[in-house]
Amino acid sequence: MKVLVALAATGVFGAVIGAAQQPPAKTPAQAVPSDEPSRITVYVDRVNMLFTVTDKKGRFVTDLNKDDFEIVESKRRQAVMEFSAESDLPLRLGILIDTSNSIRERFHFEQEAAIQFIDTVVHRGVDKALVVSFDTSAELRSDLVDDPARVDDSIRDLRPGGGTALYDAIYYACRDKLAQDQPKHKFRRAIVVLSDGEDNQSHYTRDQALEMAQRAEVVIYAISTNITRTETAGDKVLKYLTYETGGVSYFPFKVEDLAQAFENIANELRHQYNIAYRPEPFVTDGLFHRVDVRVKGRKDLVVRVRDGYYAPKM
Repeated sequence: MKVLVALAATGVFGAVIGAAQQPPAKTPAQAVPSDEPSRITVYVDRVNMLFTVTDKKGRFVTDLNKDDFEIVESKRRQAVMEFSAESDLPLRLGILIDTSNSIRERFHFEQEAAIQFIDTVVHRGVDKALVVSFDTSAELRSDLVDDPARVDDSIRDLRPGGGTALYDAIYYACRDKLAQDQPKHKFRRAIVVLSDGEDNQSHYTRDQALEMAQRAEVVIYAISTNITRTETAGDKVLKYLTYETGGVSYFPFKVEDLAQAFENIANELRHQYNIAYRPEPFVTDGLFHRVDVRVKGRKDLVVRVRDGYYAPKM
């Protein structure tokens, strides 16, 4: 099984976060109220990894300490600077809801499950959540706020109709919203996508959306609205985006099972570890650097995090 590592970065070196390719003429940020920042400046001299450890049955393992882990980058073991169990790290959460015609029949169930999730995980004065809907374009419905009631109201106001611009929604939520709060290691950043994954309207590509999520250190979770019991191309997209960012995809067979999928995500967000290290050697090449985090001598445990980080370019 591939072990992935989720990384965040703060410190003294400047870096610019952006897409690997030039953005197309129209961006998701143009479809929503925004100051349209095109770059995110962060400062880096250490890498912070936020991750989850489970046993083979998927049960959270929460009693590990610093000496139980090892980190390997560029075939070198890295020295751990800081370690903590981040069960209460402030959350910056994006709820991305597909409002295309393809999900019309079960839309009410999705709204109610999402509202229950928000009421469970967003703590007033600590956490913040936003809502982005997407059909033919991405639209900000509720900005980052710590008021669950305001977020709930924005979800209730949604109405289905149009195509599916999933990738634009992810790109916009990561670049223009979730990556803004600094220092980055002080927050957990996550997106929950509620969609069938069938994108047919985005200007950004799947991999551009993924790269922006990786650069913003956002973990993507997904709940598929496909209830056909047949794997589709959209299901594969959701699996890819979640796996590469250290998240999880859920495929409930009945709309009534949506609440359980949301509950599973809520539990994971409250059972995470954080490790910080200073890369040796530290390379400022702007490239993606792969990293492994392992639990020493415990092949019975699974570490679920991203598989690397983007270094700054000096």
